[in-house]
Amino acid sequence: MMPADPIEGGCFIAVVGPSGAGKDSVMRVASEALAANPRVHFIRRVITRPYDAVGEDHQPADEATFEAMREAGGFALHWQAHGNSYGIPAEADAMVAMGHAVIANLSRTVLADLPGRYRRPLVVEITAAPQILARRIAARGRESEAEIAIRLGRKVVIEPFPGTIVIDNGGRLEDAGRAFADLIRNALS
Repeated sequence: MMPADPIEGGCFIAVVGPSGAGKDSVMRVASEALAANPRVHFIRRVITRPYDAVGEDHQPADEATFEAMREAGGFALHWQAHGNSYGIPAEADAMVAMGHAVIANLSRTVLADLPGRYRRPLVVEITAAPQILARRIAARGRESEAEIAIRLGRKVVIEPFPGTIVIDNGGRLEDAGRAFADLIRNALS
């Protein structure tokens, strides 16, 4: 359910980008750099996928649990992609209302919901060259070569979000993570 008025105070920072761009890795480096700041929150998504120590640190849930959480208002945002359900826990709203920065890996398909939910949404796109994306996806070991080709060939046609900031993660991870941490610091000031 959308709030009557967009939530004010802090900012919601949506991280988007193609599979293999290193979104979680860039977020991890930025999280470590900002660990001492109590106003910065990197949100764990709830996903209907088993936990995998190699992949994203998420809260696993089966479909029935996820649906019960959704019906109970447990998610600020939720969507479906790649055969799974994804949700951003509702406590993100309270954190933004307290003047904090909330950072979450989000699907482009829900970006249009951000302005109605948050007064200060910000979208950061993490990207890398196609050959780097393919190599990183293959290293996960979750998909066949054919599935990787389909994933990389998928074109997401979504209206661009105004003011999207792009961070290229094709070079050193530390550089991309530092750039993202700086962006978060600036968003809080």
